[in-house]
Amino acid sequence: MFTPTGPTAVELAVQALSSTQRGYDLLAPKFDETPFRTPPQVLDAVADALRPLGPFRRGLDVCCGTGAGTAVLRELCRERVTGVDFSAGMLARARAALPPERGRPDPGWVRADARALPFREAFDLAVSFGAFGHFLPAERPGLFAGVHAVLRPGGRFAFPVAAPPRPGSAAYWALWGFDAAMRVRNALWRPPFVMYYRTFRLPDVLADLGRAGFDTALLPLPALGTRADGAPRCRLVVARRPG
Repeated sequence: MFTPTGPTAVELAVQALSSTQRGYDLLAPKFDETPFRTPPQVLDAVADALRPLGPFRRGLDVCCGTGAGTAVLRELCRERVTGVDFSAGMLARARAALPPERGRPDPGWVRADARALPFREAFDLAVSFGAFGHFLPAERPGLFAGVHAVLRPGGRFAFPVAAPPRPGSAAYWALWGFDAAMRVRNALWRPPFVMYYRTFRLPDVLADLGRAGFDTALLPLPALGTRADGAPRCRLVVARRPG
């Protein structure tokens, strides 16, 4: 799963026994050498789906990590892009990975908790990639309300959601086992490390977005393939702030 230059088993163990924030500070130098980084094909598919909805002036990458989503925003936004994350280590890597580039907006970086975003009605587009497992279901309404508040009227919040694995499949049991291990870890060890794969269920997410004031739509991402039943393997949730 990891490249030779990725984190060692000992490093991963130390990170897993840290807090969520401290764990990502430790992981940051080697994060892009792990399977946790959003693959380029997912980033490209999302950019292709969002492009017809633009043009966009200002974009926000929520829980930006090392800046993969921020790079997408630089392709889509004309004036300003901002990455926000609570890990100083991840922001440092993002800053190094995305230096100023002629003809595209220079990224700004803000260290903040996504549950308390320090902006108001500042963006036309917000995106997030691979971060929602770090929020417990009870935290989602507040998270979505905060994103709603930072968007201008008519602004959009977009993120990809993969189809769940077939019950009984190897992927299904792998995710179930990971979540079970994390629950045991958090019951026995402090501080907690919040990372769950099976708590982000699409019907619940859409309901939470609606309660936060969004109108929602689902766009297939055909470049990422289809399942045996013909359903897309991945869809893009596009939540629009009315106005």
